Amino acid sequence: MNSNTFRMPAAALLATGAVALLTAPAAFATTGGGGAAGEGKAGAVVLRAGLDVGLLNKAVHVPLQATLNEVGAPAAAEKTALTVTVDGAEQGNPVSVLRADVATARATADARRAQAESNLAKASVHVPGLPQLSLIQVEKVTSTAVCEAGHQPVATSNVLGAVTVLGKKVTLSAGGPTEVEVAGVGLVDLELSGTRTTSTTAAAAALRLKVSVNPLKLNVAQVEGEIVLAEAHCEAPAGPAPSASAPPPADVKTQTVSGSTTPVRADLAETGSGSATPYVAGGALLLLGVGAGALIVTRRGRAS
Repeated sequence: MNSNTFRMPAAALLATGAVALLTAPAAFATTGGGGAAGEGKAGAVVLRAGLDVGLLNKAVHVPLQATLNEVGAPAAAEKTALTVTVDGAEQGNPVSVLRADVATARATADARRAQAESNLAKASVHVPGLPQLSLIQVEKVTSTAVCEAGHQPVATSNVLGAVTVLGKKVTLSAGGPTEVEVAGVGLVDLELSGTRTTSTTAAAAALRLKVSVNPLKLNVAQVEGEIVLAEAHCEAPAGPAPSASAPPPADVKTQTVSGSTTPVRADLAETGSGSATPYVAGGALLLLGVGAGALIVTRRGRAS
């Protein structure tokens, strides 16, 4: 859903019970599709939000779930804004969840290769109740996943430039989540550049934010959940199936016998047997008979 306005009624929660937040690892949450049978699969998304918004005057919780530029191969999306309206929050005004100079997602797949990538530049993310304070601001984040038949899949993520969380510039660590707490506002945990690969799949998410803020403004008491920025995943195409062709025919040689050419199987010719054997044997018997006859005639001549 790209650059659309979403309306999340409070009654939805009352009908279904507690809000289910994103429980699957962010890097694998995208449901991008693939092409024809045998082709690889790839998908990407610029932003994914799964939040629970608690309202003051109604004492209820409203789910806020939205995505920006979610694609499945082959596809591309380049919208740069996502606006959500949450019933009962911010006096009914739309909440600008994301605003960016660049927000792109692309995915391609065929029988040899599947690839997905997502990019964000000059981006800021907001949540209900904090219209003037960005949850996070980033200079540039990217994720790429490449799955090629017969090769080890590759997943990469990058966070480039400054990152500001709840108005504070932070230094992210690859060793684990970075925690940012602002008094009177709340707590945000950031996980940097998560990647995962198997023998046939790859997935990456540039940033994952676990959010717990209590702005107590514009009828919003608390916002909890998860936001993922720039994720991509792929699945390699199936390798070529072994051919079911018939075994090669036996090698056939030719042998000339008494002026005629007769095919002889190689495995039999090497042992001296084959279709020419009766002719050879018959010739030998004939010569033997002629010799015996000559011997008898000679002996009779001497006797006379």
